Amino acid sequence: MTLEETKLSFDEKVTFLEKTLAVDKNFDVIKLDLVYAERNMALFMVDGFVKDDILHYLMKHLSSLREDQLENKPLDQLLKTYIPYVEVETNNDLEEVVDIVLSGPTALVVEGIDPIIIIDARTYPVRGPEEPDIERVVRGSRDGYVETIVFNTALTRRRIRDRSLRMEYMQIGRRSKTDVVICYLEDIADPDSVAKLKESLSKIDTDGLPMAEKTLEEYISGRHWNPYPVIRYTERPDTAAAHLFEGHICVIVDGSPSVMITPTTFWHHLQHAEEYRNKPLVGAYLRLVRYLAVWVSIFLLPFWYLLAENESLLPEALSFIGPNEEGALPLIVQFFIIEIGIDMLRMAAIHTPSSLATALGLVAALMIGQVAVEVGLFMNEVILYLAIAAIGSFATPSYEMSLANRLVRLALLLASAAFGVIGFVIGTFLWIFLLVRMKAFGIPYLWPFIPFHYRAFRDVFIRSPIPLKNRRPTFLHPQDPDR
Repeated sequence: MTLEETKLSFDEKVTFLEKTLAVDKNFDVIKLDLVYAERNMALFMVDGFVKDDILHYLMKHLSSLREDQLENKPLDQLLKTYIPYVEVETNNDLEEVVDIVLSGPTALVVEGIDPIIIIDARTYPVRGPEEPDIERVVRGSRDGYVETIVFNTALTRRRIRDRSLRMEYMQIGRRSKTDVVICYLEDIADPDSVAKLKESLSKIDTDGLPMAEKTLEEYISGRHWNPYPVIRYTERPDTAAAHLFEGHICVIVDGSPSVMITPTTFWHHLQHAEEYRNKPLVGAYLRLVRYLAVWVSIFLLPFWYLLAENESLLPEALSFIGPNEEGALPLIVQFFIIEIGIDMLRMAAIHTPSSLATALGLVAALMIGQVAVEVGLFMNEVILYLAIAAIGSFATPSYEMSLANRLVRLALLLASAAFGVIGFVIGTFLWIFLLVRMKAFGIPYLWPFIPFHYRAFRDVFIRSPIPLKNRRPTFLHPQDPDR
């Protein structure tokens, strides 16, 4: 309902807002009837979303107004003089005013003034910035993103004080009206990529984003049944800033401490801030160890299973590989039981209070693992290699990537058990073929390996010194290719 099209009286506007906001049914929606400067006024707000001290100060300031002070251009007088606050604006659409109030700002209806005055004196329950659990570093900043979007944009701007940094706001969800910010450096990011991302976000038509950024990802990434992530998540402002300087685009969603980075390739999910918090040679070593851990988490179990089941594949010098005695269960059954057991343990650890986590680990390691070996249910070698593979999964920086690799490992195990060496080779080929065909927002997922780009390929596998990384990644099509 637009006030410019329909001239409504003060009482009609107040009645509409009171009815639409269901003030009589919602205990937390507050309506205050006021009289300042001999004019009737009404304040609409949501309890818990407003800063009480600021609102109290504004009300005290308005209470001192005289009638003659609002006789000439009362709207301008209120906005420019008598409401001393930073974020004040007007709105002529009552439907939008309702959505605005439910988002946190306060609406002020004044008799004799058509527009509604919006005072954005909101606050949200929020925790302080803390170091993210899954992106810890030995030496480096300890602040991390939180669940409030304004805090997250401030943490980003603190590290990027460039005048071309853009924070473009939009709302997604017919009912949730979730705040979303698209963040990029206008002088660097590819305009076509920014436009495509905005278009994808604007086309989302759903009730809400109950799982915040994860719901958003499923709408804009496509390939719903492909386990591999095409979006990187980070809870570290320094990581987000580093990607923005390269030309990436970040999406910040209210209610989530994880910021989405687009577009990304397979290799982005295997890099960690710790590599850049050390000297280049140490960082290069850590990166190579991390890559080794990832490959071990995928191929170690299927390859060992092949060697254990086909002793003819082993040279005499490696004849010690494989079980020394038969177990009560076939090898493949043991693998899957322990794989499922590890996932059960992981889920139990998530739901277990931290004070009981140590007890849970003791139960899993001693009472289950050790006893299972002693009774002959599992073999020592199986537990050994599964433990190594599990360590490789935990060493993968991206949680989403580690889960995808785990599914690939299980698929390769099944193929090796069913078809032997041929199954392992064909399974590996299909896995590579899947990655080669994948694209993340139009970018080849395995770039710079396929298609090959020597300079970028070198930087992927070897942590180069920062002064030598003077060119931005070409796959992002940056407007300013030089750092």
